[in-house]
Amino acid sequence: MRFIYPSRLERTGPGEVVVSFRDLPECLTSGADEAEALREARDALEEAIAGRIDDGEPIPVPSAPIEDEQPVAVPADMAAKAAFTLAFRESGLSRVELARRLGVDEKVVRRMLAPHHGTAASRLNEALGALGRELIVEVRELAAVGER
Repeated sequence: MRFIYPSRLERTGPGEVVVSFRDLPECLTSGADEAEALREARDALEEAIAGRIDDGEPIPVPSAPIEDEQPVAVPADMAAKAAFTLAFRESGLSRVELARRLGVDEKVVRRMLAPHHGTAASRLNEALGALGRELIVEVRELAAVGER
């Protein structure tokens, strides 16, 4: 899964551009201009995903962008957490069972599932491997302001 969500930018006044995401209706932010609004959109998107992880809510698959939408990527560390969370939820395993498979204490798995706990990408990839998944990182040139 790629964590890049389409956003809609709407100028609501001379000094405000509002950004919304149809896949995440609770995610709404704004900025003085398009560049600032898209920077704020990354932060808002990160918090929306973190909130869904914390609350046990579904993390939607990003829709295909339509005309006039800007792609906004979830920051890499949160995208990795979201991928791990989704794989864990789909596995049906308990935290205790995953910890046993990884040879760690259950507290380690609990921290790995906490969206704002700093977990190394290598640790998440190891856990994803235990769930039959793999973390792949993609580096690409910025095509638009919103992808920064």
